[in-house]
Amino acid sequence: MIASLVFFIEQIATGLYIVLGVLLFLALRWWLRANGAYRATHFELEREVARYNRSNAGTVVILLLELLLIIIGLQQIVAPTLRGTLNLEVSLVSIAEDGDFRTPVPSPPSGGLVIDPSGVQLGEVDPASQILPTPTLTPTPVGTIVPNAPPAACTSPEATLAIPANGMVVFEPITVVGVATTENFSFYRFELKGESTSGNFAIIGVDGTQAVPVEAALGQFVPAYYQPGEYEFRLTVFDITTAVRASCTVTIYISDPIPTPTPLGTEAGS
Repeated sequence: MIASLVFFIEQIATGLYIVLGVLLFLALRWWLRANGAYRATHFELEREVARYNRSNAGTVVILLLELLLIIIGLQQIVAPTLRGTLNLEVSLVSIAEDGDFRTPVPSPPSGGLVIDPSGVQLGEVDPASQILPTPTLTPTPVGTIVPNAPPAACTSPEATLAIPANGMVVFEPITVVGVATTENFSFYRFELKGESTSGNFAIIGVDGTQAVPVEAALGQFVPAYYQPGEYEFRLTVFDITTAVRASCTVTIYISDPIPTPTPLGTEAGS
């Protein structure tokens, strides 16, 4: 909950700076007018009112400055530190080979599996006495592409995404693979839009400062921080004037992690 609040403040920090700047300007103007009235008047009652207004204005200025320092600290120190701590707690796993999406298969136990045959009956068996297992739905593995997803929106070959692909289902940390380069390159960033971001594109991760002219790893994406659902994942490339030179947007589907299956039989030697 605290992490979500810190990241939310980081996302809207620019707007908060503008609002605080306007309020600070008005508070300073109020203090200057009250101070001028205090110096100009010679009547005790009017001086007392002017002194009271000047004190109130000064208090508001101090409170606004303290709030400004708190927001700067959250954006510049707390949020990056917290993001780095959360990233260290997650094991990053990605499987990508020539653009094919493959689901990892767990290796069998070192001693092999021993199947208990005591419940197996040979010959004629009354079907009414048999207990049949109820089939369960097979969970969607990572890398699955959902059909009929909205088309990708990539404006230039200078910004492309191979992973995640358009319509891809993700539930575990993945390595983002693609191209991010442009003339007078400055940096690139990942953005996400969906239910967890209030329907707006939010910056995720740390900006990449090295151009990637050929398809390669661009960074990591951890879906565990966001609620399951449909999202737009965007790669944006900026030049040295901080202008957007290229972007690529794909639709992804964040799902709950697949439960770990319970192996049948007993492990030999246990």
